Amino acid sequence: MSVDSSRMEYRAVRKAAMSLSLLSDDERSAMLLRMADGLQRNRDRIFQANGEDLAQAVSGGTPDALLHRLKLDGSKLEGALEGVRTVASLPCPVGRVRERRLLDEGLLLEKVTYPIGVIGMVFEARPDALIQIVSLAVKSANGIILKGGREAMRTNSVLVEIIRESLDGAPFLMLLSSHSDVDTMLSMEGDVDLIIPRGSNAFVRYCMDHTHIPVLGHADGICSVYVDRSADLDLAVKVAVDSKVQYPAACNAAETVLVHEGIAGDFIPAFRAELDRYGVIIHADDRSLAILGGESGNVVRALEDDFHTEFLSLQLALKVVDGIDEAIAHIASHGSHHTDAIITSDETSRRRFFSEVDSADVFSNCSTRFADGFRFGLGAEVGISTGKIHARGPVGLEGLTTTKWQLSGSGQTVAEYSGSDARRFMHKDLPL
Repeated sequence: MSVDSSRMEYRAVRKAAMSLSLLSDDERSAMLLRMADGLQRNRDRIFQANGEDLAQAVSGGTPDALLHRLKLDGSKLEGALEGVRTVASLPCPVGRVRERRLLDEGLLLEKVTYPIGVIGMVFEARPDALIQIVSLAVKSANGIILKGGREAMRTNSVLVEIIRESLDGAPFLMLLSSHSDVDTMLSMEGDVDLIIPRGSNAFVRYCMDHTHIPVLGHADGICSVYVDRSADLDLAVKVAVDSKVQYPAACNAAETVLVHEGIAGDFIPAFRAELDRYGVIIHADDRSLAILGGESGNVVRALEDDFHTEFLSLQLALKVVDGIDEAIAHIASHGSHHTDAIITSDETSRRRFFSEVDSADVFSNCSTRFADGFRFGLGAEVGISTGKIHARGPVGLEGLTTTKWQLSGSGQTVAEYSGSDARRFMHKDLPL
């Protein structure tokens, strides 16, 4: 398809998104409930298509981490549909007044939320991500252009077919089919307003490097758990294990565990015993290796690169540190500003960690796996952003809106506010 033909299709999505924005929030929420019901009724179609995708992926030697992302089983589908229904029940993100200020009598300024416009989402083997982004796009009245990985081609096609059947064709939704379509979309500055990539480091970096359209996302998910000297041992083991093994292919799974030397002798053997139950390979630095008795079983000597690695599997890097200063410095130099956690009973350490660790999500005494839009009460998420502009952390509905300054006057001119005898602005902030 030529670029001009593609541009016409993209502009049709924008026109449909404008129509979507003119509906009431109740109407858009009702659409989401119809969408969830349609997907629920057609779950067998979805599972059949996903089974075919999985079979082809396995025969093609697809890595385990990607297979985990590709699989859309009953629990994943139920979770995604619960997310759709939760999004339907959330307050409308569009038309919210963020600021209200009386500049002068009869001159009212308001900052109001509006849809971004058209969002291009490119993702690899995550068919549940398609459901999440469509639900958030409908609720926030945005057009959505989707490109999934070839591994999930059948699943994604069936999901979009069912959504279209449920939503009168869903003209605000477009599904791309080829890799060349991605490059075309990345070139559609002016017709696409935001790109959201989800997938591997290399994939996200490719999107960032090949477009002038704003990109929301993260390239790496190197998350750390720091076990402070004052940590409760049982709590620390439980939280650190969950951070790694609950879903190791996720971007918010812990890849590095840092342990204060004062608790390392007790924590590391107990931690290793739990990790062995799951077959986790530990890449141990010299100090932790000495506590573990050297290389044996699932314990190997860590290389420096291991502390820069997003394993996305049942592997982690383990390091003993002198204290919180070294832990914070390690996260600053090796982390990816995604999600990092401290396990501590010391309030001063907790506050220092929260203040000094420059990540999108900073936790204490809980698993890094809580870094998720649904768990945050956002209904669902389109991704996690480690950038500092527009949106950061799990991005839900608010991340899919922008704002307009709206000024309502009664005949005022700037000339009236210029010169020695000019009128003066009131600049009176008003309740929202």
